Amino acid sequence: MSKTAALFRRELALAWGRGGGPLNALAFYAGAAILLPLAGGAEPSRLAAVSTGAAFAALALASLLSLERMFERDYDDGALDLLALGGPPLEVAAAIKALAQWLANGAPLALLSPVIAVSLGAPLALAPLIVLTALLAGLAMTFLGGAGAALALGAKRGGVLVAVIVLPLYAPPIIFGAGAVSALAQGLPWQPPLAFLAAYALGAAALTPFAMAAACRNAIG
Repeated sequence: MSKTAALFRRELALAWGRGGGPLNALAFYAGAAILLPLAGGAEPSRLAAVSTGAAFAALALASLLSLERMFERDYDDGALDLLALGGPPLEVAAAIKALAQWLANGAPLALLSPVIAVSLGAPLALAPLIVLTALLAGLAMTFLGGAGAALALGAKRGGVLVAVIVLPLYAPPIIFGAGAVSALAQGLPWQPPLAFLAAYALGAAALTPFAMAAACRNAIG
């Protein structure tokens, strides 16, 4: 087995088992969906109008829960130093960490997204597009969040710092994802916002590993 494949298996196992895996994020996501009708009223027409936007906003917040630990454990036990010294380049290791995080947390959240949106009043016919847009949005959020987690290494209250860094960068995935779903619901062209979302996600996946690696080198240097 190659070093890259072994690293991916390790990171996927850590991301899936660390702190309960995706259960905390899924519970938070479901809890946000339950609280929304209590806060904004349970009128079906009102909930349906905000269902997709609320689902994507809750997805962004749920994605933040496990980001702080993406690099923190390896930083504390010295594994990050070993990754920087040998094996795959640190940029590749950072990309693998983010990809494993997305598979372990982002993908389950994306699969839950249509359930949340439909429970808030979105039409069932929108479910396939909701899953696709949530997967792309989750990919962008995970890689951007990885950059924030790397920048926050060694800082006190790193979780708060990660949120401050990455939440403004989460706005485009929320806008493009909810915009694509809303456009389909209204019979408008939904492909352009989906294309923007895909471009944003792929751009984040391509560029942020370099930022993660640079921030990790700075933290351990």
